[in-house]
Amino acid sequence: MSTPGSYFDDQYAGAADPWHLGERWYDRRKYDLTVAALPRPRYLRAFEPGCSVGVLTELLAARCRQLLSTDRVASAVEATTRRTSGLDHVTVRRMTVPEQWPEGTFDLVVLSELLYYFDAGTRTRLLRRSAESLDDGGHLVTVHWNHPVAEHTCTGRDIADRLDSLPGLSRLARYDDPDFTLTVHEHRPGSGPVFSPARAEGLA
Repeated sequence: MSTPGSYFDDQYAGAADPWHLGERWYDRRKYDLTVAALPRPRYLRAFEPGCSVGVLTELLAARCRQLLSTDRVASAVEATTRRTSGLDHVTVRRMTVPEQWPEGTFDLVVLSELLYYFDAGTRTRLLRRSAESLDDGGHLVTVHWNHPVAEHTCTGRDIADRLDSLPGLSRLARYDDPDFTLTVHEHRPGSGPVFSPARAEGLA
């Protein structure tokens, strides 16, 4: 069963940043690794559901021409809106995925600390919607905690293993940390090589 929405409401009712995402070196390092793993230097249109208080949002914004970040909790949306108030290319919206989904396509979708709150069926639906929303050559990035938590239905390693079996996606990278697992997949419906930063710059 997916984690109920009331869990998130209760978390934010007790603290502006309930997971202390803006304070810990662990999170700063994880976010820096997430952004460093993006294969392209710039993305045209990116989607980040489950943005929480917008710490990763701010870092992603530096690599995107347009960025849509969403969360189901109103106070989280307000916090991210404040954090990105000087960034006109960032849109922050209240949205519950996968039931609600933005229109159009993206060349980057980032799912950070989100998928383990869903049951297997809903998680698969969210992953499929993410893949279907990607332009050809677009990238899906996931990063999730690996330690057991009562509210989590799986770990980052579980999610990474599932991603490799999703049709239309080719894995570019996987990083397994004692604490989290980070993956990068490319939407590649047909054959052909995946994107290579070295090849793009004539090095390979």
